[in-house]
Amino acid sequence: MLDPSFHSFASALKERLAEPLPGAEAHKKMASASRLRMAMQPNERTRRSAVLIVFYPYRGSILLPLILRPQYDGVHAGQMAFPGGRMERTDENLIRTALREAQEEVGIRVTDVKVLGKLTELYIPPSNFFVQPVVGILPYRPDFYPDPREVEHVVEVSLDELMDETIVGANAIEVRGTLIDAPFYQLQGFKVWGATAMMISELLMVINSVPK
Repeated sequence: MLDPSFHSFASALKERLAEPLPGAEAHKKMASASRLRMAMQPNERTRRSAVLIVFYPYRGSILLPLILRPQYDGVHAGQMAFPGGRMERTDENLIRTALREAQEEVGIRVTDVKVLGKLTELYIPPSNFFVQPVVGILPYRPDFYPDPREVEHVVEVSLDELMDETIVGANAIEVRGTLIDAPFYQLQGFKVWGATAMMISELLMVINSVPK
């Protein structure tokens, strides 16, 4: 049986996600200086993708998983992210993409996920992807089975941690030999920046606007 407080949180969040979203206003707060300067836009070669932001109750807290990408020859190597990836031809929509990728990357049982809604799609210039964040819930804390090719580590973050304003910082972050000025969230020893931080920014703005 779902914790009543978690059920109330999920119901209120679902209602709020059906209303207009803050989108660019929230994204801008956690965008890197280079992104703001370049203002790049999607093009004919841009691909679609999706990530899953999934909440679940555990010991009186509300948690969600982030993943640490392994080091590899790619633009997002070693970065923190939500489980997700590119849309495949067999995916009927981007919600299906988010669920499938979460299952493949960390072993979440997608048949148990209840989708609450979506955040604003976000363009990621370095990889030329348009990413759809999908928000859902699980009624229990899942067992994670990370795919070592895609995930080095799963980090469970509480909603209270995310909403702590002291986790926000900004400095130069080295990415593939280049220093990038970017705001970030400091979570359990990891810097969460870039597109993932921009999604979290919108998520928190949405949650904070839910009527108490």
